[in-house]
Amino acid sequence: MNDKTDGAWFEPKKFGYGAGKPIAWQGWALLVGYTLVMLAPAPFLEADPIIGTGIAIAIWLPATLALIAIAKRKTRGEWRWRHGEGD
Repeated sequence: MNDKTDGAWFEPKKFGYGAGKPIAWQGWALLVGYTLVMLAPAPFLEADPIIGTGIAIAIWLPATLALIAIAKRKTRGEWRWRHGEGD
């Protein structure tokens, strides 16, 4: 299961549900890219809060859904509720 050639980008969380920390450069690149996308609408929000909010939501929602889908597909093992190391 700890095979480095399994193509995983993320380790599963030890507690809770979902992906944990990145274990490959691709996972780190994905998180950096996601962070930059989240910051991209800032000038629109400053210029016009009403229109900027619409633009931000139009950018943030698909980006977040894409992040979740990619992380789920690229996490070692499956996403399930974990209670610690024994799981």
